[in-house]
Amino acid sequence: MINILGIESSCDDTAAAIIQDGVLLSNIISSQKVHESYGGVVPELASRAHQQNIIPVVDEALKKAGISREDITAIAFTRGPGLMGSLLVGTSFAKGLSTALNIPMIDVNHLQAHVLAHFIKEDKDDQDQPAFPFLCLLVSGGNSQIIVVKSHKKMEIIGQTIDDAAGEAFDKCAKVMGLGYPGGPIVNKLANLGNPDKFKFNKPHIQGYNYSFSGLKTSFLYFLRDELKKDPDFIENNKEDLCASLQKTIIDILMDKLRKAAKDLNIKEVAVAGGVSANSGLRDAFEDHAQRFGWKIHIPKFGYTTDNAAMVAISGHYKYLDNEFCSMDAAPFARVTV
Repeated sequence: MINILGIESSCDDTAAAIIQDGVLLSNIISSQKVHESYGGVVPELASRAHQQNIIPVVDEALKKAGISREDITAIAFTRGPGLMGSLLVGTSFAKGLSTALNIPMIDVNHLQAHVLAHFIKEDKDDQDQPAFPFLCLLVSGGNSQIIVVKSHKKMEIIGQTIDDAAGEAFDKCAKVMGLGYPGGPIVNKLANLGNPDKFKFNKPHIQGYNYSFSGLKTSFLYFLRDELKKDPDFIENNKEDLCASLQKTIIDILMDKLRKAAKDLNIKEVAVAGGVSANSGLRDAFEDHAQRFGWKIHIPKFGYTTDNAAMVAISGHYKYLDNEFCSMDAAPFARVTV
């Protein structure tokens, strides 16, 4: 049996997972609450927390999977992109364990792992994976991309943000409204109580399949500034409608380009991945497009939307089958595309 240990430490979640012959046995995540009071992830605090968490998290993953260290076939770890200090913790741990157990290491691209989360099987009879080629909308706090996925290893970015990501727009607009961090889930919760057509915000006109969200953030900020001059309690009195209108605008921008790509390329197999794929409005939009345009859609379980080690382990599984290992001198990288 092929037992892949996956390790994820790209940002502020320390995670470990075991995948055996392509089937998930365990997926453990330790989140860091310390960043909430700062309104964002503090890299130094994140890397220190990873150092404290990584051994207990890996130990728990092995126990839940019912295997020992000696049963591990290979170690897959997130090499990048991400916070350099956080990546160093996971990379160093993988190297140490690889040396101690004399087993190979597999470096994993964090963005590719989000896409391949759709291939995680929770039992051997699970056959609900996308068929190649398919389109994947990868949306998170740091990335907004449209990807043509031709195989487990061959992916082509045909559109991406030229400035800010969709998740960043959610978080920063939430911060302007004083809603707290992380802002995306808070906006989503309030949006479900509001009127998405109450306010109109500017949508960018970008050529091709690329995105831009910086203009939306600016127009949102100026809109609030002008309204607060008239009514100091404007945000508090309209926060549900503001969130609903903001969320609708962001989702419309995302889906307009994705719909265009699907039509131009004649691809009806369409997936979504990344942290923003947990947004209920985006999930509803995918369901709506499936009915309207005959898409076969793939929406990840909530546990596979945010950073997790199961997606790292399944990426490692496919690379292991092709004997794609990395050397001991592999260094993490902060920035990279798929």
